[in-house]
Amino acid sequence: MFEIAMLVSSVCGVLVAAWLLWRAGKQGDLQALAGFAIMMAIWCFGHVALFQGYERVGIYIILANPLMPTFFLHFAICFVNSGPAKEEMLDRLHQAVPWFYTTSSVVVLQSWWMGAGDAISTLDTRLFFIFTEAGTWNLAYTVLIGILAHGVLLFGWYRHTGNRKRSILAMFGVGAWGLLLATSFVFPSFGISWFPYPMLLLPTYLLLLVYGVVRYQILSVNAFANRALLWVAMMLVILCLIAVISVVSGRVGLQALASVPSWQLWLYSLLMLMMSALIYQPLNRLISRVIYPGAVLNETVLETWSSQLKEAQDWPQLISIGERLLTSQVRQNIKITLENDQEEKKSGNNKNELSLRVFRTESAWHFSLVGWEDASPGMRLTADVFASLFSTSCGLLDRSLALAAAERKRLDEQHLVELGGLSAAMAHELRNPLNIIAMAAYDAPPETRQHIQTQLQRADRLVSDMLVYSGGLSLQISRTPLHALVMNVLAQAQLGAIKYEVLIDKSLELDVDPQRLQQVFINLIDNAVAFLRNQKDAKLSIDASVEKNQVIIQVHNNGPEIEPSLQEDTLFQPFITKRAGGSGLGLAIVRRIVDAHGGRIRHRSDTNWPVTFEIVLPQRKEEHDAK
Repeated sequence: MFEIAMLVSSVCGVLVAAWLLWRAGKQGDLQALAGFAIMMAIWCFGHVALFQGYERVGIYIILANPLMPTFFLHFAICFVNSGPAKEEMLDRLHQAVPWFYTTSSVVVLQSWWMGAGDAISTLDTRLFFIFTEAGTWNLAYTVLIGILAHGVLLFGWYRHTGNRKRSILAMFGVGAWGLLLATSFVFPSFGISWFPYPMLLLPTYLLLLVYGVVRYQILSVNAFANRALLWVAMMLVILCLIAVISVVSGRVGLQALASVPSWQLWLYSLLMLMMSALIYQPLNRLISRVIYPGAVLNETVLETWSSQLKEAQDWPQLISIGERLLTSQVRQNIKITLENDQEEKKSGNNKNELSLRVFRTESAWHFSLVGWEDASPGMRLTADVFASLFSTSCGLLDRSLALAAAERKRLDEQHLVELGGLSAAMAHELRNPLNIIAMAAYDAPPETRQHIQTQLQRADRLVSDMLVYSGGLSLQISRTPLHALVMNVLAQAQLGAIKYEVLIDKSLELDVDPQRLQQVFINLIDNAVAFLRNQKDAKLSIDASVEKNQVIIQVHNNGPEIEPSLQEDTLFQPFITKRAGGSGLGLAIVRRIVDAHGGRIRHRSDTNWPVTFEIVLPQRKEEHDAK
């Protein structure tokens, strides 16, 4: 039994090392752990060699045991010192790792040269390893390196949190189990004649150690551990049942069954269990195809669906990917629609068309299959599984877009703060030289002085626009007649030959900040005048109406239409302009002022005018406050 246990440990060590090297990639910790597994496999094989009579080979292999804790120390240093924050002490230890390997190799060579190990006959004259007096240094060095490795893990337990801390805690528990098993290894060296029964369980140490390390890094290992634990539990249950059957069968008259040795019953049951494990998956697939014909669902399909749906960056892309995947799976054209709520999904249903409706409630995303009543059970199952996965992807994308929008808003606010500081500095630095230029131009010829004054006013306007857009916006609300405010702005505007009309009731009043609202009309009118000045039959019209306690103001002009490339959002963005000499802040300032009043502004192309800007403002102050 001992020989079998050592042989199983060797095979497990080789397989685990190969698996770790396959999954490690460039992870130094898993590579070092693979080295530890290989050394443990070699060490266990040394005991097998002794049992088979290869005394010198077995002793030399077992005396190489200092390399085993050295690999584990290397693993512990890499595992604990991973992550963005590096520890100086662990960095120095990591640099000293080659010296640890060199020292361990020297200890092994010295142990070979000094004859640090020997073999005694136990268990029917079979050989078992013991340390000689010269091997005390080998054993002490091995223990010291093991203590250092666990000291590094203890440091990591205090330093880390979360899954890495849980892994270290699991390693300490497994380490205690391994120490209990390996302690019996030195019994013969101290004259204790007990057979090292605990070492029969040594294969479990390596498996538990690796599982404790990778269970939070490689999630697929948890599925394997779940199946393995299930089969072990079933074997234990069978063992208990066989014991009960052996005791009870003779008393109930089943003498033939009672005469069968218990180990044979257990072996037969174990073989049946293994046969069941082998045929379970094929039978499961066969039965699924009988019950759900046409449905081909497995882990590969689900993983493909999940990975491709996660690639969607917006709603149209998610719908396109979903329709392609489901259509390919069921081999029929499928339409996927997103609804705002459950009531809307009832509208426009075509019973002859297979579709998937996904809608959102306050708590989560849900789905409904439309037109699938005549579909086969296999197709219906496929659609149900896909719809559940698709609705989950909708929730993930929804949260992702919300986070992206919040991040964009944060960056915009940060940009405004920076722009405000820059604008204040520019206003201070530019206005002083502008005043000096204005005074220096006082004695210039009238035509030159007028030209300089015009350009200085333009520069001052640019600075003022930047200050208005980037600075804090506070409102001084008062009752304001709209007609008088618009007429005052038109009186100051340089309209020239442009004809205008104002269709606003003189009794119409709003609770607004008159200075800020005046700035809105100045910017809109100046922007229109810039395009109308050289146009024949140029005309400007401003009208207002009241609907449901909201004032709708429209500013029309018959200038050139706004290019389609300037969409609604782009049009009101700062520094976007098609106007020669414009700052690109006029419409951005207008929207900011309107938003501050609790209103909204948009460009309309569905009126009888080429260009229309529509402003919607609350008429009463209490309504604005309520918003």
